[in-house]
Amino acid sequence: MSDILYAAGRKGAWLTMTPHELMVKTNHHLIKSGNLTEPQKTNIVRQLLAARNDERTKQSFYNGVKFPNNIDGDGRRMYPIFYMPPYNDGKKLKTIYNQTPKTHILSANMYELEIIRLLHLFAPDNPDVQNMVTKTLERLKTTCFGYCDDGLGECFDTALVVLRFLAATSDDAAWMQSRIDNYNSHVSEKKRPWYALWYFWLCLSELPFEIKF
Repeated sequence: MSDILYAAGRKGAWLTMTPHELMVKTNHHLIKSGNLTEPQKTNIVRQLLAARNDERTKQSFYNGVKFPNNIDGDGRRMYPIFYMPPYNDGKKLKTIYNQTPKTHILSANMYELEIIRLLHLFAPDNPDVQNMVTKTLERLKTTCFGYCDDGLGECFDTALVVLRFLAATSDDAAWMQSRIDNYNSHVSEKKRPWYALWYFWLCLSELPFEIKF
């Protein structure tokens, strides 16, 4: 029996997981066509909603990445606004494909976007979840990796995390298409595109049929 079924509350058993572990294992369970009961989904939502950060933690993170108040002179909001990745002994949190990011841009955005994506899948009518989705979509439109042509470093990878988030939370086909076009425009420039390729394939499996690959 998988860890995620214990963490989600199967047969009264419990397994302590960090929000990151819960997010990753839930993704793995779903990607492998696993099922969750409604009570299990409710429990996952409860745990993830409880993991939102307070203002002090947010500001500490923004100062740590030298991006005060999470906004620059151009109005870009490059980092999360609800879920800051916790300290991990100086190491970036891994993606759902076990990739270790080199930058906070990828690590932090992956952490928040994948969590909010799960919340939307499991509790789309929850007012707190709806607010987070709306605010996050607004934030992503201010970013280079979320809304512009950007093949630079791990902004390229982060654009794919945005694509997967959009596939679950938005009906903006043009926006999704722009992230696909961004991938196609820059993937040939990458020396080691394997993680990005795997993530892109995952995105394609979840996109609306009308989107052109």
